[in-house]
Amino acid sequence: MDKTPIYQSLLQAARALLEAETDPIANAANLSALLFNTLPDLNWAGFYILRQTGLVLGPFQGKPACVRIALGKGVCGTAAAQQKTVLVKDVHAFAGHIACDAASNSEIVVPIIKEGKLWGVLDIDSPLKARFDETDQHFLEQLADLFARYSHL
Repeated sequence: MDKTPIYQSLLQAARALLEAETDPIANAANLSALLFNTLPDLNWAGFYILRQTGLVLGPFQGKPACVRIALGKGVCGTAAAQQKTVLVKDVHAFAGHIACDAASNSEIVVPIIKEGKLWGVLDIDSPLKARFDETDQHFLEQLADLFARYSHL
């Protein structure tokens, strides 16, 4: 299945939401809801925000989640520390995976970076193994760039 039309529509809707607001928390909340209700086969979509030396839970859609994640720990902490997207087809095979929701089987985490500075990460989980691929990564990185461009981080 070609995911491109879904993502093109998603990017257009995200741009309309983000252009109208500069507050990063409001934008993260709306973007979490948009992702969770647009993309199929997700069980969690949201943000972790960098605070001092770790990540703290931000706006999200899904079941309650881990509140704090150390840099370099789990998929989120690894993406934040490396400042690059981490795509995991099977979270149970990822050394150090933090199981906030036992139903999650695959995950993609995209760092939110503005002017070279890490703000946080966009974290998306699925109950399906291998749910995410390079197409998801390509478009979610564009979405993260939009978020960073329009939000006052």
